[in-house]
Amino acid sequence: MPSIERETLPVDVLIVGAGPAGLACAYHVKQLLARKAAESQKLPEVEIMVLEKGREIGAHSLSGAVMDPRGIAELIPDFLERGFPVERYCENDAVFRLTKTGKFKLPWTPPPLQNHGYPIVSLNRVVKWLGEQVEEAGIIVAAEMPGQELLIEDHRVTGVVTGDKGLNKNGERKSNFEPGAIIEAKVTVLAEGTRGSLTKQAVETLKLGNHNSQTYVLGVKEVWELPKPIAENGTVFHSMGYPLGNLFGGSWIYTMRENLLSLGLVTDLSYENPYTDPHDNFQKFKAHPWVASLLEGGKMVGYGAKTIPEGGWYAIPRGYHHGLLIIGDAGGFLNSQRLKGIHLAIKSGMLAAETIVEGIVRGDFSRDTMCSLQTRVEASWIQKELWPVRNFHQSFEKGVRVGMIHAAAQFISKGRGFKAQMPSRENHEHMRHVRELGLPDRDEVLQKRAGEYDGKLTFDKLTDVYNSRTMHEEDQPVHLHVSDPEICRTRCREEFGNPCQFFCPAGVYEMVPDEERGGVKLQINFSNCVHCKTCDIMDPYKIITWVPPEGGGGPVYTDL
Repeated sequence: MPSIERETLPVDVLIVGAGPAGLACAYHVKQLLARKAAESQKLPEVEIMVLEKGREIGAHSLSGAVMDPRGIAELIPDFLERGFPVERYCENDAVFRLTKTGKFKLPWTPPPLQNHGYPIVSLNRVVKWLGEQVEEAGIIVAAEMPGQELLIEDHRVTGVVTGDKGLNKNGERKSNFEPGAIIEAKVTVLAEGTRGSLTKQAVETLKLGNHNSQTYVLGVKEVWELPKPIAENGTVFHSMGYPLGNLFGGSWIYTMRENLLSLGLVTDLSYENPYTDPHDNFQKFKAHPWVASLLEGGKMVGYGAKTIPEGGWYAIPRGYHHGLLIIGDAGGFLNSQRLKGIHLAIKSGMLAAETIVEGIVRGDFSRDTMCSLQTRVEASWIQKELWPVRNFHQSFEKGVRVGMIHAAAQFISKGRGFKAQMPSRENHEHMRHVRELGLPDRDEVLQKRAGEYDGKLTFDKLTDVYNSRTMHEEDQPVHLHVSDPEICRTRCREEFGNPCQFFCPAGVYEMVPDEERGGVKLQINFSNCVHCKTCDIMDPYKIITWVPPEGGGGPVYTDL
């Protein structure tokens, strides 16, 4: 194939990812520059560009979410007057312990889960609103523009190459082919969200890793429309126990505007059983008698899934380099004890903006200037919030019962617990072989689970994917790169039972009969992909690499 001629677009500040962190960063850079202009400080014109891989701003944004408003209040103090989209305010919250058929309410709500007065929000609606504020400030936001490759020259990040459009499944140019552009920038900010492909490249290539590996949980959620609301006020329920047993995780049920209800289940990905299926866990949760009674007569209207970085302080990568900053979920800024990260994403974006403006004033975007991001983080309420929970998620890697003992010790010792720094392994390293666990045949398990979904209360993965409004151009290169498919049909099938068929919440991976060689082969249904990155995290052989598909592909989340 002939080499591709690409247009080169120079900008000053390039932000990859139009989520809470990236948009907050862009907006705050503009704010700070305006303040300096008002103080008669003469600075050069600064062009800011934000790239978004989704069809529109907010299309790929998903969260619970009961939002700590601290971050947005600092960024835009009059956010409510500007029409910030609040579903309801939390007036009633409770935590339950579920058994298979029953429940009991905890006599008190643990402080990390106390949300009274906080706004219940739909993250994609919040991000859409924030995008409007950014565009009104005169900042360029380019949708359907995935960052495909990070440009690194002489150990310095100089920008990104955006994805090509109009390639067929063999990588050949179609009639509508449009080459991606080379976007050169003085500083590139990675705000891609969880397990961002460019962030992964930066951390590995530039050696930005921290003491611990980043670890993740997977949240699977639906939005339901009910005949009548379960409560007239903002109600927040959390639960633990069934169906996760001793595995870390839990559920949420939040009332939204009118008759809408947000509910979901978080499953820790540090599990041993390779047949663990977070989507199936969520269906079991909905079938619990109490939850089923809440949903009776309702209709599921939206679905989504998202991995969440829970490694804590010791897993946050070094978020700066020559010409580079990393913020938000891409940087691991999340409080796993509170299961909250939106406010931290916004604040990290603001601190990155302050660092960028410092670079503009000094005319220097080298590591010597960019490293002040770390100084700002450590001096802000980000560290004050994350330091006391620095060992929280690691405590639960051996199960809830052991984890509660560690958590109690950490509460008393302000985060230290029994060990100053608890280590953690990558999630997939916890997975054990099927023979070691004495598990039944994988196909029997899959068939049995599929037969348990009734299509009214519980759904198979394809039905849920349909309700995520996920779409991809079918005739394009597969964006899930498997470096050695032979492992899938042989070694992985024998040792782990092809866990990709279980951990993927969208039915992307399927083992089908191999008519040429006999046995089975891997079929990748990439058009189902909801961009959660679970496969990139959980593949036990690390042969799956998630990269962005053609711009605009993926889910279009509404009210999620």
